[in-house]
Amino acid sequence: MTGSYSLVIKRSAERELRTIPKPDLRMVTVRIRGLAQNPRPVGSEKLSGQDRYRVRQGDYRIVYAVHDETRTVEVVKIGHRREVYRK
Repeated sequence: MTGSYSLVIKRSAERELRTIPKPDLRMVTVRIRGLAQNPRPVGSEKLSGQDRYRVRQGDYRIVYAVHDETRTVEVVKIGHRREVYRK
């Protein structure tokens, strides 16, 4: 893939980002920014039954959707691995 994708972070995901402790926050934000360059990095997994992916960063999971037509990555949820998949 050439070029980069634009990042869209849902408002709810922004709020979740603010709850992450500072030492982990830096690495999570680096990982999110990396999705703009490679939206399907090594280690990303497609979630079953959904058009979303997840990628790990330490104890945190970043759930996102890739829209190839518009070249955007939409971050929909960020959370601790224990809680991120709960409704």
